[in-house]
Formats: sequence, structure tokens, C-alpha cells
Amino acid sequence: MELSSKKRNIVLSILFFLPVAFILVMLLSKDNYNPLDIVKEGVAELPDNKDNLQLKDHITILSFLGKKPMENSTAAFNLKELVYDRSKGFKTFQVVMLLPYEAKTEAEALLKEIRSYEDLRFWHLVYADDSDIKRVFNSLKSEEALDNDLSSSMVFIIDRDLNQRGRLDDRTEKEIEANKPLYSLYSYDCVEVAELKNKMAAEDMRVLFKEYRDKRKGDFDDSNQRRSKDLKQTNE
Repeated sequence: MELSSKKRNIVLSILFFLPVAFILVMLLSKDNYNPLDIVKEGVAELPDNKDNLQLKDHITILSFLGKKPMENSTAAFNLKELVYDRSKGFKTFQVVMLLPYEAKTEAEALLKEIRSYEDLRFWHLVYADDSDIKRVFNSLKSEEALDNDLSSSMVFIIDRDLNQRGRLDDRTEKEIEANKPLYSLYSYDCVEVAELKNKMAAEDMRVLFKEYRDKRKGDFDDSNQRRSKDLKQTNE
């Protein structure tokens, strides 16, 4: 009985200290990671607007809901619930929806519906001429064109230096092991819940926020950005 009791105590001790040891190792080790790739530099700045909103010096999710934003309400609600709610606490984060002037009534009605759940301090509507909307969109790297009504289900991540962020290599580990052809992820489809939740929110936005936290602390490794440039050249 005494031997059995000792074994039980040893097992319980291991079960108790193992998680503690794991946490200590995680805290003491350097957290190495690859930053979110720069897929396009020099994104066009927002047109002049009454609130003086700009992309520069902000981490922005840029969206285009077109002339009939209510028809794209699913995309807007998905973006709010799956990405905005998880990102709004980070300094300088914002969601910007770039819309034509004629969409103002519908856009504000849609925003009112979304706001019924929560305050959207970092969610902005910017109205512009059709030509300005096309100018900004055309400065982005995208595999899909803007629809005729100036809408897109795709949203784009823009960093503080007007760089578009994404994945130059979006292959899974199994695809890489199988030597599958390289493919990229330049934007995120708001209709695809799994893409927003698992790729954009859970991984890519989190990694980008960590990059800027590390830069503030002086812990960011520029060699990671060199990796991104090398991969970009390979992709091109």
C-alpha cells in the first residue's frame, strides 16, 4: 500500500509540474515566427474625406461593398464577428469600407444593424468618386477584379507603411511536402467563414500585430522580412 501511494504521488506531481514547466519554457524561449508577407508595396492612400481618415500609420482591413452594400451584408457581418471583434483592441487598428457616394443611405443602415450589437469605434465608412475607388483598388494585388457596382467580397490587409500583407505561399505542409505548385493569398473572402476565421483572424492578423509589438520592443528580426522578399521574387 505504501509503495502504491508513493507511485500515485509521483504521478500526481508529474501531472502538476509538467504544464508549469511547459509554460516556463515558452516564456523563457525566444518566440521565432515568420512575419506576414508583403505582397504589394505602395498601396494608394484613401481619397480626401470629411473625417481625415487615412491608411498610413494604421493597420487596416480595407473593404469594398459597392453601390448596394445591403446585398453584401453577409460579408460585412462575417468580417465584424470573425475578425473585427478579435482585432479591435490593437492600437491603430481599423476597418475601412470604401464606398461610392450613392451607397451612403444603405451603408449607414447596414452599419446601424451591425452597431446594434456593439460600438464600432474602429469601423469607418469612407465615400468617394467611382474613379477614386477604382484607383485605390487597382493599387492592390488581387486575383479578382472589382465588380461593376464597385463591390468585392474580398478584403485586404494594409500595414502602417502602405504595404499590402498576405501569403506569398499559401500551401499546406502536406502540399509543400508533395511539391505542389506554389500559390498565394493576396486577399480574404468574407463569404468564406473558414478563411476569415482560421487564416485571417487566428493567424495572419495575430502575426502582424505581434510583428508591430516586437518592433516597439526592439525585438523584431529584419531577416524575417528578407525571407519575405526572397519568397516574393521566387513567386514572381
